[in-house]
Amino acid sequence: MRDELYEPLRLVSGAATAPPAGRWRAAGRTVLAAAALAAAIGLVTLARRDSPLDGEPYAVAKVEVAPAPSGPAAPDVTASVHEAAIASADQVEAASGVKVTRPGGGGPPNARIIDVERALADRLNAAPDPRLVETSRYGPLPRVGADGARPFEVYARPALLDPKLKAGAPRIALMVGGLGLNAEGAEAAIAKLPGAVTLGFAPYGAGIEERAAEAREAGHETALQAPMEDFSHGTGEPGPHTLKTSASDADNLDSLRWLMSRFAGYVAVVNHLGGKFTADTRELTPVLTEIAARGLGYLDDGASPRSVAPDVAAALAMPSARADVVIDANPTPEAIEAALARLLESARERGSAIGVASASPMSVALLARWTNGLESKGVALVPLSALMSTIRANQPVATRP
Repeated sequence: MRDELYEPLRLVSGAATAPPAGRWRAAGRTVLAAAALAAAIGLVTLARRDSPLDGEPYAVAKVEVAPAPSGPAAPDVTASVHEAAIASADQVEAASGVKVTRPGGGGPPNARIIDVERALADRLNAAPDPRLVETSRYGPLPRVGADGARPFEVYARPALLDPKLKAGAPRIALMVGGLGLNAEGAEAAIAKLPGAVTLGFAPYGAGIEERAAEAREAGHETALQAPMEDFSHGTGEPGPHTLKTSASDADNLDSLRWLMSRFAGYVAVVNHLGGKFTADTRELTPVLTEIAARGLGYLDDGASPRSVAPDVAAALAMPSARADVVIDANPTPEAIEAALARLLESARERGSAIGVASASPMSVALLARWTNGLESKGVALVPLSALMSTIRANQPVATRP
């Protein structure tokens, strides 16, 4: 039969690690003595409390604790429990995500410093921030606060670099999109990918607010993927409220506000498809102007060579960037590995690079493995917001303690 009281401490009833009976007898005598002493203190306290009540009787009891029996000292049960708890410290550390720094790289018994600062730094600001909310007929929309605070800055994840990396180490940002339509896919991406990976959510699907909140709780900054008109070749629109070249500015802005109301806490808008729409300066400019006015950034996913979004965003002086590599444009393991190699080479040549990918199971699995070895290659993984500006190379990045 399981003993649920001691099993978490590896003190399973009847197992070889359970304390001998002598230990329990010694511990029992100590507990009884302590209980008697506590009772005496309680009586004295009660007597003192009642003493002002006009002659109410009270009693004082004196309890003497018998000396410990002579002979070998009884084993310390507390020490045994402590040792058993320490034995599982490795599992606790792995489950918590808090790094434990040990002198000389020792095991759990030598632990001295818990790097709580890093763990706290990975947590994002709460969303929505009341300062950054505008009420609309569709729901809450992002806005610039009265104090000048912008969602792009308030909701961003800090860029924390490992101090082991050389100064000026290349930086890579990843945006994995397509979340929000499939709960299992979102859960896998949130759980398997490092917190520095930015997650893009489509504006459709049930539970999108909950999934986006879970992503931020896990340390991922988020982006909104806005569907835009593509050279469809008969595939139709990507979804309701798609931004189209045939629509008026008022209609496109109304659709954009519906899209923006779907969830809170994102730092940027990213195009979903949009080869035709992003090639039209006249249609794109009012949309990016609205995004900039609401304190958000814009990422061009790099899929369309005809996109004018980088030029329009630069003219608006808004935080923006264009992805350098679409990692799973060809969704085979070999092609994805080759795309990641190009992304790494681009980061080393230019100082930074941005990759985008879908949240397919294969892409998530390959990215999880690849990002795990980035720092050993001398490259920093940073959130998307850290590489979004009109001049990406000049963006300041904090150093992780």
